[in-house]
Amino acid sequence: MFLHVHPDNPNPRNIKTIAECLLDGGIIIYPTDTIYGLGCDIYQHKAVERIAQIKQIQLQKINMSFICKDLSNLSLYTKSISTPLYRMLKQYLPGPYTFILPASKEVPKILQTKKNTIGLRVPNNNICHSLLQELNHPILSTSLPGEMVEEYTDPELMYENFKNIVDIVVDGGTGGMKPSTVVDCTKEPYEVIREGLGKFETEE
Repeated sequence: MFLHVHPDNPNPRNIKTIAECLLDGGIIIYPTDTIYGLGCDIYQHKAVERIAQIKQIQLQKINMSFICKDLSNLSLYTKSISTPLYRMLKQYLPGPYTFILPASKEVPKILQTKKNTIGLRVPNNNICHSLLQELNHPILSTSLPGEMVEEYTDPELMYENFKNIVDIVVDGGTGGMKPSTVVDCTKEPYEVIREGLGKFETEE
């Protein structure tokens, strides 16, 4: 299905359709505040396995993150957040950042890695926010397979390429070409492990 959703004022009926698809174990391609992502419900094991098949990578080796609606939702999936860390997250979120943090027991077993960490995001995007409000828990997200970033800005082209392997392509307008900036917060000082759209000031 190809579903147009207004980027500023998402239609609640369309948002409900997408959320129901995710809850039923569907896979979507959807816009964030950076590039379009491949997403599913974090609790739908078969959907998680399908994403690994689409990416043609072992599940444990895929860089996936949880897209959360706000900081309090994010804090459920990581171990206790110190006051300085909370202040730092509040400064940068919502925004084009992925923060690597220690995973809590709330992270489903299928997604627990040997490192026991999880990437967490709060995108500054109305479609994401409306969808997460409706869903009431995070979306598991990863990048689309392949290296053709140019093709991943155009929802119609993504639909042509992926219509047989995903359930919904959400058209929220032209996507960005820069991914999120990834910051490893599992050690100090925090380390930028991928420079993306967001500027992150590391403390000296």
